[in-house]
Amino acid sequence: MRVIIDVMGGDRPEESVRGALRAAKEFGEVKVTAVGDKKLIERIVAEENASALGMDAVFTTEVISNDESPTMAIKQKKDSSMVRALTMLKEDADSIGMISTGSTGAVLTGATLHIGRLPGIYRPTLLTQAPAMNGQPVCIADGGANVDSRPEWLYQFAVIGSAYMKVVTGRENPSVALLSVGTEEHKGNELTRAAYALLRESNLNFVGNIEARDALSGKYDVIVCDGYDGNILIKSTEGAAKMIMSLLKGFVMESTKAKIGYLFMKKALMKLKNRMDFNNYGGAPFLGIKKCVIKAHGASKAGAVYNAVGQVLKIKQGNVIESIGRAFAGGAE
Repeated sequence: MRVIIDVMGGDRPEESVRGALRAAKEFGEVKVTAVGDKKLIERIVAEENASALGMDAVFTTEVISNDESPTMAIKQKKDSSMVRALTMLKEDADSIGMISTGSTGAVLTGATLHIGRLPGIYRPTLLTQAPAMNGQPVCIADGGANVDSRPEWLYQFAVIGSAYMKVVTGRENPSVALLSVGTEEHKGNELTRAAYALLRESNLNFVGNIEARDALSGKYDVIVCDGYDGNILIKSTEGAAKMIMSLLKGFVMESTKAKIGYLFMKKALMKLKNRMDFNNYGGAPFLGIKKCVIKAHGASKAGAVYNAVGQVLKIKQGNVIESIGRAFAGGAE
């Protein structure tokens, strides 16, 4: 088995290489291939004294940036790390997944164009994980890949998210909730009301509507929503978390008593910080295509890239792609 990592697209390409090296060392069952700039990769390998580890590399000359049109960049930059990684994923039968910290639009566009949708899938979905109050992750489907969605798309997001969370949580029947402006069945816009009817009649463990304030309560495994709403939910919770941590730090520094109190609370606060750190969750799987693609945060550290390789392995071992394919075979064109 092989996992391919586009190391060039994000803000910290050096960290992507280090994460790839760590994964090659610790995941003995998988071969890791780093795709990117030759000088960068060779420098980090030398710094880590890792020449004997089981990582190989493919060297490229181009990088797709966040400022470029995703479709044009994918079509024109054939020697970019992202396009070369996606091409390898498509053509190499042993490759089970690809990871990139690069432009979200380019990753999703490239994955759809190069790898292709599973039969029956209307739109692949980006599954973003967030930390919930019970210590378990909650999956937001869709996290930003599809705006202006249709009711049948949201139904498919729910099925895809449920298949994924079975592997993540170990629960046979993950709970599925629909993001809306109220918990009552009749609340919401035309999209959510129509999606509610589809989900209610499905075989999923659908528990009804939820409001955004309950998204991280730990009561739900999958939150279904349009990608526009999902991305706002994710970004607003990230912003709120940063604000709380920043305010707390400021309050601690205001007095000697607060500083002393911090010393007693340090372990608890570090646990809180670690639980909220996106690096511990790897990345967001883009599911509904024929192979696994993980979009990691642009600012990912080595640990996030390493954890993303673990995600690819879980998806493979849990037969998530196959389960999704069976669920929708023959459904959509």
